[in-house]
Amino acid sequence: MSAKYPIIAITGSSGAGTSSVKDTFENIFRRDGVRAATIEGDSFHRYDREEMKIKQQEQEAAGNHNFSHFGMDTNLLGDLEKLFQSFSETGQGQRRCYLHNEEEAEPYNLKPGTFTPWEPLPDNTELLFYEGLHGAVKNQQFNIAQYPDLLIGVVPVINLEWTQKILRDKSARGYSTEAVTDTILRRMPDYVNHICPQFSNTHVNFQRVPMVDTSNPFISREIPSADESMVVIRFAKPKGIDFQYLLNMINGSFMSRANILVVPGGKMQLSMQLIFTPYIRRMMEKRRQALW
Repeated sequence: MSAKYPIIAITGSSGAGTSSVKDTFENIFRRDGVRAATIEGDSFHRYDREEMKIKQQEQEAAGNHNFSHFGMDTNLLGDLEKLFQSFSETGQGQRRCYLHNEEEAEPYNLKPGTFTPWEPLPDNTELLFYEGLHGAVKNQQFNIAQYPDLLIGVVPVINLEWTQKILRDKSARGYSTEAVTDTILRRMPDYVNHICPQFSNTHVNFQRVPMVDTSNPFISREIPSADESMVVIRFAKPKGIDFQYLLNMINGSFMSRANILVVPGGKMQLSMQLIFTPYIRRMMEKRRQALW
């Protein structure tokens, strides 16, 4: 953690909804004039799309049917930890981008599924913002979780997460239900061993719970809407959180435990604005004081 060079990390698996959370934070940064450098977790994959296909085939031929992007060995987690440490100490570091599609790849004249070259962070960066799979990893190999000043988990209940992933990958990427199901099964050991434990290291977790039937996500034809959901918000350290203010500001919200606020799904972005805007402002004030 660093007063001069703070880090915010959002962690969640594929299909969890971290991208929409990233949009909320970018709106806060834009409104408050915070110069934040964004780091996408996909940019720390060890292999590009074609390389990953080859490695996966090699691993399956060797009897390993659980080789996935969720694992430790398929990501440059040492480099991610080094970036977090470097930024927290000096405000400097290296980043690159993963190009998911033609639209993202065209400006760089590169193929989709590849990476841009590594480059330094902008000199005037005030805050590092990470969104991806491994922002709260803490195990015998790595301790990435020690560096962020704010760690946020985005964790839909598992059937909702699968529904979101299946329908997204089918519509946006052209995958079949069978192909997405195979990916889910392949990732399961890494999900249990490397993704779930991170949510015990986060400061705040957002878990969306559908109020409609998602018993069989593999035949679902639509993702439950925000209005068909509730969001469970768990604070690891509730001291200093003005729950009464949040209850007054968010219609339909209630406390299920002393450290858990439940809000209507359509109020999730409002909740984030109310919870994190004061936090970010305090963070930036501490930074200004530390730099004086």
